[in-house]
Amino acid sequence: MHTPHEALSQDTKAILGLQLPTDPRWVNLAAMSLEEVLTDHAYCEQKAAITCISLIQRYSRREELVIALAPIVTEEWGHFRLVLAELHKRGLKLGQQRKDEYVNALLAFCQKGGDEEGRLLDQLLLMAMIEARSCERFKRLSEGLNDDYLRKFYRRFMESEAGHYTLFIELAEKYIDKEKVRKRWNEWLKYEAQIIQSLEVRGDRLH
Repeated sequence: MHTPHEALSQDTKAILGLQLPTDPRWVNLAAMSLEEVLTDHAYCEQKAAITCISLIQRYSRREELVIALAPIVTEEWGHFRLVLAELHKRGLKLGQQRKDEYVNALLAFCQKGGDEEGRLLDQLLLMAMIEARSCERFKRLSEGLNDDYLRKFYRRFMESEAGHYTLFIELAEKYIDKEKVRKRWNEWLKYEAQIIQSLEVRGDRLH
């Protein structure tokens, strides 16, 4: 019998640092509404590609960032196409993009004014957080779904998102003092845990 916030396995916790795991019952809901889950997933991959393009445009003078993110754009768009193909293969439709309460709440935590370094740090940590939570969600799906093909499908995405999470943290540390990055990341982790708790209390679904 799982509690709603069972402990993450040690390896996952070490990779992600997330303070609250996804309620394991979410996998059952995901299995019952596969079209919605795949639709949300498709839009997440699309938004990730667009955000990386935006970061490249905004920080074009930071050569290492541009070089690191250019292939991520291609990879995320490739993921969007894979999810789209999965929808079509199963006779499902790409639905409308819904309001993303989770990402909107994360955006509210980003530094809006002040120095460029602080804004860049939060933009990179925002992406790291989204990738980390996606990785944790995909791990749930890769272990909990009854469909063997879908378990392998999401295992592939889980491994990819874990690499992206690491990349965004490493990029932050290239441009900003590591101690400052770690301090701010811990603040992000605490804030994200509050969001997860709040959305689960309200019964909202995350992708």
